[in-house]
Amino acid sequence: MTSPPPLTWLYVPGDRPDRVSRALTTDADVVIIDLEDAVAPDRKEYARAATADRLTDAQPVPVHVRVNALDGPWAALDLKTLAPLRGLSGLRLPKITDPRQLVAVAETATGGDRTPPPLHPLLESALGVEHVYAIATAHPAVAGISLGEADLRADLGVSDDTALDWPRSRTVLAARAAALPPPAQSVHPDIRDLDTLAATCAHGRALGFLGRAAIHPRQLPVIERAYLPTAREIEEATVIVEAATACAGAQALTDGTFIDPAILALAHRTLSLAEAHRP
Repeated sequence: MTSPPPLTWLYVPGDRPDRVSRALTTDADVVIIDLEDAVAPDRKEYARAATADRLTDAQPVPVHVRVNALDGPWAALDLKTLAPLRGLSGLRLPKITDPRQLVAVAETATGGDRTPPPLHPLLESALGVEHVYAIATAHPAVAGISLGEADLRADLGVSDDTALDWPRSRTVLAARAAALPPPAQSVHPDIRDLDTLAATCAHGRALGFLGRAAIHPRQLPVIERAYLPTAREIEEATVIVEAATACAGAQALTDGTFIDPAILALAHRTLSLAEAHRP
């Protein structure tokens, strides 16, 4: 049975095993153990060892690990230590700018008959965004792409959130062109401001994102509500599918909505997402 597409991705510091344990009991669809930004340099080795201990066995939910930047001193050992572990469901690779980095990681993470784990490059610079399609298609192990918006803002020197709409749309387009899942949105850094979180999730959904990364469990239900189809959307999609089933070919509903294959495909997508995440 195919797993439903994840809507919530919860980051948790790798040097806090207690928080990792709690994260695994939340409603997050995926837990991301962070070895990079959330861990101080003098805690990197401990975080890697604690994560390896955690991932020796299968986990109750998919667990990804964000390793350290590939051009730094810790990434090589992160990959060597964690890639073979049974409990690892994916590697998140920060600050990717070149498709050759994905090929190198895949080769490093392959040993004997082992295939590399799913790779999820993070685009956090203008150069990464410029190479997004090449990165998305760099290796068969690439399973998804997404933006790291805090670093991207700094690289571009922008503060207005709308300044990122073009790289956001470009990332969504590249993912689709590469036959990858729609990207998840980057994190909202203010864990208290749930209204802005909801509003920016709605904007991200309109741009074509699916789901969002979180840094606190209280953000999870807001993200899920924002990305699940509403009752009205489900009702409208049901009407379209039933009408198309009853009468083959293009047609118009009583409200003037014209049904063609594209409209029907969107209706099926809405109903599939609602069904996949039905309580």
